[in-house]
Amino acid sequence: MDQPVIVPPFDLARQLDALGPELDQAVLKVLHSGQYIGGPVVAEFERAFAQTVGTAHVVSCNSGTDALILALRALDVGPGHEVITTSFSFFATAEAISAVGARPVFVDVDPSTYLLDLDRVEAAISPHTRALLPVHLFGYPLDMERCMALAQRHGLKVVEDCAQAAGSHWAGRPVGSWGHAGCFSFFPTKNLGAAGDGGCITTNDPQLAQRMGELAVHGMAERYVHTALGYNSRLDALQAAVLLVKLPHLQSLVRARQHQAMAYGQGLGHLGGLVLPPLQVPGHSWNQFVVRIPGAKSHSRNQVQKSLQQQGINTIIYYPTPIHRQPAYQDLGYGPGSLPVTEGLAHEVLSLPMFPELTVTQQQQVIRGLGGALQERITSYAHLESNP
Repeated sequence: MDQPVIVPPFDLARQLDALGPELDQAVLKVLHSGQYIGGPVVAEFERAFAQTVGTAHVVSCNSGTDALILALRALDVGPGHEVITTSFSFFATAEAISAVGARPVFVDVDPSTYLLDLDRVEAAISPHTRALLPVHLFGYPLDMERCMALAQRHGLKVVEDCAQAAGSHWAGRPVGSWGHAGCFSFFPTKNLGAAGDGGCITTNDPQLAQRMGELAVHGMAERYVHTALGYNSRLDALQAAVLLVKLPHLQSLVRARQHQAMAYGQGLGHLGGLVLPPLQVPGHSWNQFVVRIPGAKSHSRNQVQKSLQQQGINTIIYYPTPIHRQPAYQDLGYGPGSLPVTEGLAHEVLSLPMFPELTVTQQQQVIRGLGGALQERITSYAHLESNP
């Protein structure tokens, strides 16, 4: 009997196969230059990424998490302030708010998009609210026209979390160009991934860019003159070189993700017991393809994930425990049921393999495997009901 094709959640080696010689040359050039921190390669990447996103300035840093921290600090968000955000995201979204001394205020998400529910935001605004921190989760762009209008009405700053959304657009305009600052991660599995950690902040405000740049290098306004307590948060030249090689391919890589998302939709649309993400979303970059498997608590989803694993299909759960239910945030007082949509999603979501180099054979394996796993679940339930 033929062994099933092993399908990873992502495969960085395939991208290396395509870009390897160019990457090797770029990295070796940096190594031989002897300039590994800052320098012309980092400056060139900042210019190129600013052009891609359509902002006047880019400040590079060492991670997406630091990008959020630097943006919030530079916008004078700190102790005594509140920042409204989503609990259905990676922990760093809220962690950055806490890191600057502010308090994260969580608002539930829209059940179809999994994004911050803008209809609920206004009720969460208080005299202490300083900023909104929307997340373009899984590459799905939030309605930034509504978000910016809401923020303007209440005099709030907006920091976009674009960690999973390089290449995403809202209304034809790149994410990261709408808010006062846009924060990107270049973690290797992102749409634009480095060979390690990396990040940047986009902005059109020259003063904000200058302050973020100073905070990223120990609050240093000029050499050995420190005007603030900052951070050691620099994108190294090796990572900038890797990103410069990949950046011209970002659009084609996103198109490949979009094509695969449509293929998933076509192949899975007829399956019962499965909720697909909205497919006709202009500007979605599909960093993840996340389905929902409704059922009692997380039992149904976990059962399907186990069945797929046995078939050689590797999936990931983003995110099994929402941020507001994490032990680190128990003191905020968000008890069970406080964000019902978010908590329901955490029990039901499953991220299928999604990367630009995913082959037709691998994707068909996923579609067949998921169909079989769902049928197995239905059969199991029928057996339980007939044998109470």
